[in-house]
Amino acid sequence: MSVVVAVIAVLGTPLFIVILAAAIVGFYYAEIPLTAIAVEIYRLVDTQMLTALPLFTIAGYLLAESQVSNRLVRITSVFFGWMPGGLAVVAFVTCAFFTAFTGASGVTIVAVGALLFPALMQAGYPERFSLGLVTTSGSLGLLLAPSLPLILYGVIVQQMKVGTPFTLQELFIAGILPAILMITLLTIYSIWVSRGQALVRQSFTWAEARSVLWEVRWELPMPFVVLGGIYSGILVVSEAAAITALYVLIVEVFIHREIPVSALPRITREAMVMVGSILMILGVSLAFTNFLIDAQIPQALFEWIRTYIDDKITFLILLNIALLVLGAILDIFSALVIMIPLIVPIAIGFGVDPVHLGIIFLANMQIGYFTPPIGMNLFIASYRFEKSITELYRATLPFMGVLMIALVIITYVPSLSLYLIGR
Repeated sequence: MSVVVAVIAVLGTPLFIVILAAAIVGFYYAEIPLTAIAVEIYRLVDTQMLTALPLFTIAGYLLAESQVSNRLVRITSVFFGWMPGGLAVVAFVTCAFFTAFTGASGVTIVAVGALLFPALMQAGYPERFSLGLVTTSGSLGLLLAPSLPLILYGVIVQQMKVGTPFTLQELFIAGILPAILMITLLTIYSIWVSRGQALVRQSFTWAEARSVLWEVRWELPMPFVVLGGIYSGILVVSEAAAITALYVLIVEVFIHREIPVSALPRITREAMVMVGSILMILGVSLAFTNFLIDAQIPQALFEWIRTYIDDKITFLILLNIALLVLGAILDIFSALVIMIPLIVPIAIGFGVDPVHLGIIFLANMQIGYFTPPIGMNLFIASYRFEKSITELYRATLPFMGVLMIALVIITYVPSLSLYLIGR
């Protein structure tokens, strides 16, 4: 039966069916009633924290359909375009914000990258540098609220009931400094690479600043209210998600009128199909996780690893290598539901804080999006900008090197992730 499960996985059977089949096989041979699977799915549905997932998803889909990407590029250009390497800063900040709210790096490359790539070329940046910058920036923001992968990581780990308990607010706050570190190192690299080049800078004028602030007057309060509410603890995540979804709906549909009311059923359907697929995978994966825990497989795996690795540093090195490979071949949601149940108990056994582990995991996934040979962003950028995939490899490798430095710091300086939450 296990061989059959492996075969259907290789044949491309949907992931939730593969995980469900594995759970059924495991429960059957462990002589545990299969009703446990339905119980786990219900337990997931009854999780109050999960309310945020569909609300943030619909908000992200609405933002992706609107012209907010144009306004984001304009406001960041006005306030950062005058700096050395200012347009690179514009790309990093805009893409990080857009990805955090939409939850999809591919959408960021298509929507924001399409604006930034020609702008970088016109400003005098080399084509290869511009390609690498836009492709790399597409996954920035996965560590920032209200990133969907952060929410899913929190849900999965809390359902496992292992390690020191934490809240989603703490997980969101933990991602702030690591995300700032990544953006800062990328900015420093961009300024260093562009030194001595005759780049066109956008001059700052108060008239232009007032004009762009008026243009984004409806979007501008959103990050302050939503993120400020989450980080300060005034709003729980589900409340912040509800406010975000309602606010985006009113602004983009009824104030800007960039999304016709007739398009709302289609957008809602697409968003909820995505949410439904995530919930289905998550539900059956939690059932499979329950089997793994009952069968003490993580403990056995931990003991096997301890025969070869006896210190935390070596474990983290191998973990990063495995996660980078995983990020290049799996989408982030599949990677989360498959690997978290196995990794978390082992990491806790080596003394890794579960919040710190979540930041490490998502930082690796962020880099994995453009890790050769099959990182998803590479193919999206290749298609969008009509460049060969090998050209994208060469363009992104320097940026990957910079983010690897950031990953090492994030991995081996836990206080960077844990300081703001006092853990």
